[in-house]
Amino acid sequence: MGAAFSGSAEEGIGAGSTDPLKPGLGEIPECCVALVLINLDPPEICELARINRAFRQASLADFEVCMEKRSGGICVSISWKGMKITGIDDRRYWKHLPTDESSFHTIAYLQQIWWLEVGGEMDFQFRSGTYSLYFRLQLGKPTRRHGRRVCDLDQIHGWDIKPVQFQFSTSNGHHATTRCYLNDPGKWVHYHVGDFPVDSPETTMKIKFSMTQIDCTHTKGGLCLDSVLILPKELGVVLL
Repeated sequence: MGAAFSGSAEEGIGAGSTDPLKPGLGEIPECCVALVLINLDPPEICELARINRAFRQASLADFEVCMEKRSGGICVSISWKGMKITGIDDRRYWKHLPTDESSFHTIAYLQQIWWLEVGGEMDFQFRSGTYSLYFRLQLGKPTRRHGRRVCDLDQIHGWDIKPVQFQFSTSNGHHATTRCYLNDPGKWVHYHVGDFPVDSPETTMKIKFSMTQIDCTHTKGGLCLDSVLILPKELGVVLL
């Protein structure tokens, strides 16, 4: 019975309905699927991922979605693995570090580079409200020594010469640019890029974001990149 159900599910709801007038679960947007997944237990997520393509893709996505209970606002966290990063696969520049300091259990550590360019985009259907976008970064390499959390600061350099530029733009015409020097070595810092309103919750919004420091007169290094956070503006106050 289970095998028969699995086969029919893959053909019916996994690949979408064969009747173009009757779309199946395979046509559900990934952002909507993510909202379903946050209300399920891990075994239920695994079962849906096994029988349905849309749920499988969302369960493997490099972003997390949660709902703030009091306001009902949507919070989105996008892993560095879901971004386009110059030189990310070259171990001379970047290392991929496992860590319990990230909800994604891994971070990208920049050893040294001349040209820093990080970018990403996502489509999502937010609820009405005003949202803030942040980059979560840390100067220094986190590690554990004798069971204690320590941070190696030896490779930090270049961030006090020129500021880093953060940007984002949305499909409803809003954009923001912020320039600042990176600071507070050894601590995770949320760098606020800007805010944007959502007035049409029934419409999927495209958001593009970036972080750059492309002054090639000097190298820069010793930086951890975890994620980009998008959350209701009133919750962002807690991060600063």
